[in-house]
Amino acid sequence: MKNYYTNFHTLLRNESWASLKEELTKLDVPAIVTLIERSNELQSTILFRFLPREKAKYVFQELDPNKQRRIIDGLAQHATLLTNLMNDIEPDDRTALFEELTGKVSQQLMQLMSRENMQITTQLLGYPEESIGRLMTPKYVAVKSHFTVKETLQHIRRFGNDSETLGVVYVVDKNWHLLNDLRIRDILLANPEDKVEDLTKHDLVVLSAFDDQETAIQVFQDYDRIALPVVDSSNILLGIVTVDDILDVAEEEQTEDFHRFAGVKDAIINPLHASISFIYKKRIGWLFALVLMNVFSGYAMSRFDTVIESMVSLVFFLPLLIDSGGNAGSQSATLMIRSLGKGDVRGRDWIYLLGKELIVAVLLGITMALGVSIIASWRAPGIIPVVSLTMIVMVIVGSVIGMLLPFIFTRLKLDPATASAPLITTICDISGVLIYFSIAKFYFGM
Repeated sequence: MKNYYTNFHTLLRNESWASLKEELTKLDVPAIVTLIERSNELQSTILFRFLPREKAKYVFQELDPNKQRRIIDGLAQHATLLTNLMNDIEPDDRTALFEELTGKVSQQLMQLMSRENMQITTQLLGYPEESIGRLMTPKYVAVKSHFTVKETLQHIRRFGNDSETLGVVYVVDKNWHLLNDLRIRDILLANPEDKVEDLTKHDLVVLSAFDDQETAIQVFQDYDRIALPVVDSSNILLGIVTVDDILDVAEEEQTEDFHRFAGVKDAIINPLHASISFIYKKRIGWLFALVLMNVFSGYAMSRFDTVIESMVSLVFFLPLLIDSGGNAGSQSATLMIRSLGKGDVRGRDWIYLLGKELIVAVLLGITMALGVSIIASWRAPGIIPVVSLTMIVMVIVGSVIGMLLPFIFTRLKLDPATASAPLITTICDISGVLIYFSIAKFYFGM
């Protein structure tokens, strides 16, 4: 595989343009995408310019947003290529691109589009950010309810080339109100003289253009569809959302949640392409905030100087105990965030889950206490009761914090993924110091 990409870069360096163009025609879209993603800015622009117009559209739609912007910059002096690209890519992909560009660049690209595409793009950008309206495409096939199957097939042959998917056909009335949808399979197997209205007997599932994109993810999961219609408040059909677009959104949401849970301010683009300063700015905020929080942990330890001086062996077990609490909390938070994100649990379930989590945490704490008591028996037998009891309490506290924080953030209308692992660990650090040395102080009668 390495030699494969090296050969293309050799052709680029040697300016073997004829051979480069010939080799590119042999590649499928995913291979070209990977090749461009692994190339620098100049190489990416050259490779893209040698692509056939039809293939360029599909390659561009699959590229990382940062790479898309760089290619547009590289094509700035080639108005014809940019014009073709802006008019060829699908409306929903074009909208996603414009969301990533500055206003000035967007206006310049708008002028390259046809009047029809400009109107579609303006309409889609008018919907709220991260709404289904920005995700939909107006490229679909719709038929009237009085059509026969024969008329429907003729209509599909006439307009189907412009549709993003032909798996589903939509049934509308004369005012374009959505009545139902119809699978192409049902049309092909029906009698040519049957009416479309007689074939639509199932319940209709729709999306609102103003709903959040995460709503679409859940609906696609629940109903297992390849495409869903998008309507306005009057039930007028505006467009459709396809499953491939939903998969992209779901991946973006999961990546964003993963970064937040890891304590990164925002999702970081491909680290191969991100600059050092960009990554630094995304990570420094959380780390600096956590440093300030850890000051409280140091202050808490200073309040127990007498206990530490009289029993130095206590310090040996401090990292082990507070880390166990943080690890237990991270486990609980991960499970809750995943379940909340998938819709498996709701906010009202927190009481039931708290009871279950307490039972599990007690069992985990006792098991962990047995392990740490064995270590203590070898290192400092005199503090076995202290470290054992602290372990049980810390695992319970960490588990409860990790379980409750996602529910609290959800109740406050915040992303539950913001209840990140570093935040939970820091809270457990502070509470762990207080719990550990308070138990020691009480046990030794200080």
